[in-house]
Amino acid sequence: MADDPAPTERERPDPKQIDRKARFQIPANRPPKQDPVERVKNWEEVSFLFDPEVAKVEANRCIQCPAAPCTKACPVHNDIPGALWLLERNDFGGAADVFRETSELPEMCGRLCPQERLCEGHCVVGKNALPVAIGKLETFVTEWQREHGGIPASPLVPKTGRRVAVVGTGPAGIAVAERLAKRGHSIVMYEAWPEPGGVLRYGIPDFKQNKPAVDRKFDDLRALGIEVVTGVRVGTQISWQTVRAGVDAVFLGIGASEGARLAIPGEDAPGVISATEFLVRANLPPEHLPEPLRAPLGSPQRVVVVGGGDTSMDCVRSARRLGAAEVTLIYRRTDAEMQGRVEERKHATEEGVQFEFLAAPVEVLLDDAGRVRGLRCQRMALGEPDDTGRRRPQPVPGSEFDIAADLLVTAIGYNVEPEWGKILPELVRDRWDRFVADPDTLQTNLPAVFAGGDAVNGADLVVTALADGHRAAEAIDRYLRGLGPSGSASAPLDDTRRRFIGDSSLLG
Repeated sequence: MADDPAPTERERPDPKQIDRKARFQIPANRPPKQDPVERVKNWEEVSFLFDPEVAKVEANRCIQCPAAPCTKACPVHNDIPGALWLLERNDFGGAADVFRETSELPEMCGRLCPQERLCEGHCVVGKNALPVAIGKLETFVTEWQREHGGIPASPLVPKTGRRVAVVGTGPAGIAVAERLAKRGHSIVMYEAWPEPGGVLRYGIPDFKQNKPAVDRKFDDLRALGIEVVTGVRVGTQISWQTVRAGVDAVFLGIGASEGARLAIPGEDAPGVISATEFLVRANLPPEHLPEPLRAPLGSPQRVVVVGGGDTSMDCVRSARRLGAAEVTLIYRRTDAEMQGRVEERKHATEEGVQFEFLAAPVEVLLDDAGRVRGLRCQRMALGEPDDTGRRRPQPVPGSEFDIAADLLVTAIGYNVEPEWGKILPELVRDRWDRFVADPDTLQTNLPAVFAGGDAVNGADLVVTALADGHRAAEAIDRYLRGLGPSGSASAPLDDTRRRFIGDSSLLG
């Protein structure tokens, strides 16, 4: 925020201390993983934490680049060289503090970020060898800190008397709530699900992100004085007018949980399920779910998943842990065009998942009772690139084939719940129902209403939602500090209005 303290100045290595040639010779280290045969029998995390001594050796592989391309590639600009310098000098807690300066969720980002595209993908060491294991080291030091005294308490600050509602308790909402609470504002968070955490709890399986880490985060937020209200859906259990009337500003971080549809015959038959419903019913105990989702999934033996991103990998890997003997992923392009993490596809392959590339669904096949019995697909060929730069799949005539299935999961993308068009019809949305917000301030067209994360960007990364939360928190703090005694703006604000409200190409 405008008057937030800058990241702490810390000791930097003398360039003469860094023998970069010697560091290039250190072999890469990675923490061990569960054996694939064993891990499909449980829901525990695949990767173990680093051994402390091995972590220090891996941190020594960092050559302490003055330009720090890894930091520049991180959406929240973690001071990675600074953290790894402390780690290699045995200051694990100090290293964790460095990550926490710029990230509210370092334990989770270390597990979930696509480091191969971000920090590790820009690691100079990685040009000729495996990059430094930045993500695994981030997870190690932050978990070590939790187990050895916990994170340092935040200093108490005077209360400003301003109150902010945060709708949604996912990554963007967490970032906004924590940053504003540390600036003295009172925060109330609303979550529609029975437990807080949004996608961190309900969208990501335990074998990637353990739930105790999510619980600890909300313990931290409550310790800051943040009120967390769960099981309350804005627009249903509580009206928008009630939420808005009790606060000076609102942040909408509701995510994008509405699954896209295949638009093929038979899609609404029993045995066809969206990725969101499948994952929450597979990964969470019934008491953490709304009543309609508490029925067990049973023991499907032939599961087909349609999709090509990380969510589809979560689904196929969850299906194997449910005991499915045959799990197949259908994707209309090739492995080279898949947008999810390479590591996730490798894990899925190790766990026995079959991949049908260059295939697209055309019809859900039903048995005599009207329940799914399979999926008819058509072979595809790649044509010219589309507007994403990937080659467009084209149907191959006469190439249909069938795959048997007793459960079909659709994981082809997410949109914002369209009901917000009724809850808040005056809020400008784009053609995909995403909230339109200023890219710098995250303010919507409504006064004192801000939005960010997947609700604005569409389904994206945890770390990009955090970055949105940072910008929104800064703008909200400026707004709140410009309010007069009556709660109305006492002075003109910076450009907090969306500059492209009138751009019809965005609004569809």
